[in-house]
Amino acid sequence: MCIDVEGRHIEGREGATMVQVPVTDGVFTWPSDHPQLIGSRCVTCGNHMFPVQQGCPKCTGAETEEVLLGRRGTLWTWTVQGFPPKAPPYAGDVDPKTFQAFGVGYVELPGQLKIESRLTEADPEKLKIGMEMEMVIVPLSTDAHGNEVVTFAFAPVA
Repeated sequence: MCIDVEGRHIEGREGATMVQVPVTDGVFTWPSDHPQLIGSRCVTCGNHMFPVQQGCPKCTGAETEEVLLGRRGTLWTWTVQGFPPKAPPYAGDVDPKTFQAFGVGYVELPGQLKIESRLTEADPEKLKIGMEMEMVIVPLSTDAHGNEVVTFAFAPVA
């Protein structure tokens, strides 16, 4: 049995020590039981950005501050990624024989921004524009050290 840095059990190869690691640092709070995306807000005009940016694309202001973005939002639009994206930069399974289709959508975080994100649901019958979504952490791949690489996604709220 493997345990991540927060004491959560992770199934891994026999005898392997596996931990969950973020796909990249500084995109979401990790480790955390309630992870949040890390964005920035323009001090001049209040515009929110993701990922963190040093300048504002809306007003060209040069002063921004780091903020945690909301965990819940509304599905603004969506599609299904039915074939492997180009790698790099895609870090998931690119083998056409084993690739699993996944949903991709824009989720509007109230009072902040619309964010493009992977969705946990890929069934068109279960995705509806306007449905409530919540940010979650999902497995993406396994790195060269046997660690489970995780990324953020949005899941329909039950």
